[in-house]
Amino acid sequence: MLRSVQLKDYMTARTVTINAEAEMAEAIKLIIDNKISGLCVVDDSGRLAGILSELDCLRAILSSTYNQDKIGRVRDYMASENLVVANPHEDITDVAQDMLLKNKRRRPVVEDGKLVGQITCRQLLSAVMAFNS
Repeated sequence: MLRSVQLKDYMTARTVTINAEAEMAEAIKLIIDNKISGLCVVDDSGRLAGILSELDCLRAILSSTYNQDKIGRVRDYMASENLVVANPHEDITDVAQDMLLKNKRRRPVVEDGKLVGQITCRQLLSAVMAFNS
């Protein structure tokens, strides 16, 4: 059975983050080393600045190879406009439905303007499995 319906009880609070000024090589290493599909990009005060996915990293590598240039910085490839975020007190099923509707695998969780976690499809699946047990 679900412990609650609030997102905060299922989200990952220890989100792997990176700064927009970091080199893409550092971001790629973080993604590979942590076996995750993307990173939340934060500013120096912990505010969400964007999201960087594996596909963004692949785009950076291919662009670099094609143009025979350096890979660049995170800010050059991250998504930063029209970011959809969640609040830790939102209903987990509402967030899951919206993620399905928007075809997104992860959603940053923000409270008072600061990143406090992330919810992914993996956590949602775990919550549903716990509910069905």
